[in-house]
Parts: sequence; structure tokens; C-alpha cells
Amino acid sequence: MSWLSELPPSGLTPLQAEVRDEAQQGPRGKMPAPMIAWLRRPEMARQAQALGAELRFRGVLEPQLRELAILVCARHWSSHYEWTAHKRIALDAGLDPEIIAAIARDDVPPADRTPLALVWRLSREILDQGKLGKETRSEALSFLGEEALVELVMVLGYYCLVALTLNAFELGLPEAVAPELLRQDRRL
Repeated sequence: MSWLSELPPSGLTPLQAEVRDEAQQGPRGKMPAPMIAWLRRPEMARQAQALGAELRFRGVLEPQLRELAILVCARHWSSHYEWTAHKRIALDAGLDPEIIAAIARDDVPPADRTPLALVWRLSREILDQGKLGKETRSEALSFLGEEALVELVMVLGYYCLVALTLNAFELGLPEAVAPELLRQDRRL
């Protein structure tokens, strides 16, 4: 259960209310869950949610590739709320349920050298190593190009921020507990 509660509308400062309203009027149509915490620092909340909206709604990565990377990040951090929300989005984007299940098990997804397999490998390497090896970097640049590779790194970085915020403040729990993540999640 979350130990940090949403600020009541009557308790918001004018800046907090303005930032909350901007998020609700944006492409999500609602305030993203991490903003429950982020609103304690409204200027940072404004910037963080704007970056998230840019990456999610106006990015160059195809939706399946972006959502696959987000799920790899959610699995990496065992972020149940992030996983639950983006699993639905990934399915709506047409990501194969078998690939999603493999990511949940922390297995190699059933894909060969497709863009999905490449993004899975890149995401894992970036999250596990904090960098890309020379061979992986070369393959990524030739297949994705610089712009999409930079965006992939930004997606992973942003969704690490989201996962850490959700996990640190236990936002969305226990409602969003993802049973498929429980086998390897020692936090719950």
C-alpha cells in the first residue's frame, strides 16, 4: 500500500495545481501515477511529465519497440504498476503476448533478429551494464540509426525514473500487483 498519498486539490499550491492540470490536459488525459510524488517538486514534475509525454506520444520509435523497452525496464526494477499499465498499452500496440510473457519470466523473448529482438537486447544491455558494447552499438546504429537509439536510451532512463518513483513510494500497490512478476520479486 502506498505510504505517500495524493495531495488533495484543496491543499495544492497554485503551481502544483497548474502542473497537475497541464498533465491532465495533455495526451494522457490524466495525471500519471508518479506525479503523486513528483508534485512535491512541481517544477520537476512539469519537466518530467512533459518528457514522458514527448517520448510516449511523439517519439520516433515504433509503439511496439517503445513498449517492449518499457516492459524490460519494468521487469528490471520489478515495477508492478509500470508493468501493469504498459502491458495493456503493449498489447494494444500489437506486441505478441508470448514476448510479454517471456519478459515477465526474464527469459529471452521468442524473436530472432527482428527489431523487437534487437531492442530487447539493447534494453537489457543498457540496464544491466549501463552502456552498450562496441558490437551492440554498431548493430544498433546500423539498424535503428542515431535518432532512434538516442530515444531508446531516453525511454529507458525516463522509465527507470518512473519505476524508481513508483517502487520507492509503493504507488499503485497492492492494486497493480502483477502476478507474473511475483516469482522473482523479493519486495512483495
